[in-house]
Amino acid sequence: MADVFRGLNLLETLKESIESNKLSDVKDAVEDLLISRINLAVVGVRGDEKDTFINSLRGLGPGDEGAAPSSPPVATEEVAGYPNPKHPDFRLWDLPPVPDTSPFEPEGYMDRVKFLRYNAVFMTFTRTPHPNSVEVFLEARSLQRQTAYFILLASVEDTEKSLEEKRKVSLEILTSKGVTQPKVYLVRPSTLEKLDFPGLLEDMSKDLPEIRAHALLLALPTLTSNLVTQKKEAFKALVWAAASLSGGMSAIPVPLVASMVDSSVAVRILSKAQLSLCLDDESVEKLAKRRGIEPARLKGLRTCVLSVEITKGEVKKRLAAAEKDLATVSSKLVEMAMPRHARSASRSFAAMLQALNGAIDEMAVDAEKIVAAAVGEGK
Repeated sequence: MADVFRGLNLLETLKESIESNKLSDVKDAVEDLLISRINLAVVGVRGDEKDTFINSLRGLGPGDEGAAPSSPPVATEEVAGYPNPKHPDFRLWDLPPVPDTSPFEPEGYMDRVKFLRYNAVFMTFTRTPHPNSVEVFLEARSLQRQTAYFILLASVEDTEKSLEEKRKVSLEILTSKGVTQPKVYLVRPSTLEKLDFPGLLEDMSKDLPEIRAHALLLALPTLTSNLVTQKKEAFKALVWAAASLSGGMSAIPVPLVASMVDSSVAVRILSKAQLSLCLDDESVEKLAKRRGIEPARLKGLRTCVLSVEITKGEVKKRLAAAEKDLATVSSKLVEMAMPRHARSASRSFAAMLQALNGAIDEMAVDAEKIVAAAVGEGK
């Protein structure tokens, strides 16, 4: 799997790939965005705070099927894996706490839990970070792994004042151990939209390769209106890739590749958008349960038919309508997106772009309404 977007602007990468007739790179990119492969690890003592954090990252409550801790619980020193029920290629790994033994060799712990295999690692604690955990963090940095983050998980008893006091002490410990410009993120496990978690996601989006940042974004539950907007833009990037691929295929002779817009690709994109925006019945019901809201209240906020169900018939109807309405699409838009020799394929590109972007806009509006109701009315 090639990270064809690493460190590059998405649109420019697509244009260069199509210009160079490297359609396989664009196809790989579309598949990577659709599959959303990413592995996150959570280090720390197993307990209510850590379990709740892992569940919240997967859009689950403590009583939901598949919620942490698994049954039977794994031994303290073992690694436990938790797939995301809606995004099976997004996996969370519950790593055992760093041993508090002395002397301590960070390399031994890292080898045992395969620390470097994960795209990002959350190093959690509820009071202050243990010195051995800091050694693991510094070892990771020495190996050029920048995606390890210290997270102070708030307990039920914690107030904003107590959390800030813990953060202050934790930063002093990190500084004394040689961590330059240390950061400690305050996270309330049951309500990730509060405190520092949104800021953590922003930092991760800068640290991760672009394709991995997209994968993380699309797999997380819709926690805030801002996150809905980011998801919408990510899906529009995916739509642009698929539409450019369709247009490129139409213009550049490629053996055994169809030249028409493939409605099945559109169905896959919109199906993933529905799940990512948490618009499906199961996701809405679980959100309502966690927030103490009547499920029908949230379900009734979905006004786009695709928010409720993705059908091939509806997708084909929207593609056909866009095909008839191509006069409304700016020729300048096509010129920006497609290389000169591929502009004869602009109808295929424009139809998919217009139909899918319109659908994603409608679905995002529904998601924003649901998030606003859940955050505003939830207990």
